[in-house]
Amino acid sequence: MTSIALAEELLLLAYDDQTGKATGSRIGLDLGMAAAVLVDLALKGRVAYVDGYLKVIDPTPIGDPIADAVLAKAAEDEPHTPAQWLQRLRHRLRTRVLEDLCARGVVRDVDETQQGYIHVHRYPTTDPAYEAEIRGRLAKALTTDGPTDERTAALATLLVATRMEPALRLPPEEAAQAHERLEQIAAGAGFSGSANLEDSIVRPSVALVVATLGRAITAALGAPKPA
Repeated sequence: MTSIALAEELLLLAYDDQTGKATGSRIGLDLGMAAAVLVDLALKGRVAYVDGYLKVIDPTPIGDPIADAVLAKAAEDEPHTPAQWLQRLRHRLRTRVLEDLCARGVVRDVDETQQGYIHVHRYPTTDPAYEAEIRGRLAKALTTDGPTDERTAALATLLVATRMEPALRLPPEEAAQAHERLEQIAAGAGFSGSANLEDSIVRPSVALVVATLGRAITAALGAPKPA
């Protein structure tokens, strides 16, 4: 099984393997990736939602350079709300994640020049194993009724909150059912605010972080446009 940061999982789902171009909402992806960094820290027991703020409860690094830089900064800084953290983290985060993925050979940077002077970067997949593992976990979660692990449940919730469900590349006749199942996963994990955290399939501390970040993403994106 591959090991990859949650923000990287979102990015790989959003980028087309062949063209190397991002699909869907740019702001949605950036907000989702910012949230994903914080969720990874919550999953490792480093941050928690306390009295309306995300606070560091353990400053020990987790071994991911981006998450550890955020953790160190958060430990030194005053506490911020989930919405404030999303705005603080989303700028240039995508660039840093892409640079890390390129350095590890997961994607490659194709620098093209258009009109003689405009540089356009594409990031086609080089090593498909990472994304295959991600899509496999999501496919299992979508097609079974059993409990989902914390990490996959968090990823499913972020996909809904950021409106990235088209990245699943499901046929139209399966999209509605998949959306319903993703919302069921979020509710069962206590991520949607509709379940008692004591009944959550994940740790209440993690559920609180994901739920508050999900609401902050929804508020930042505003009401969805009519179909």
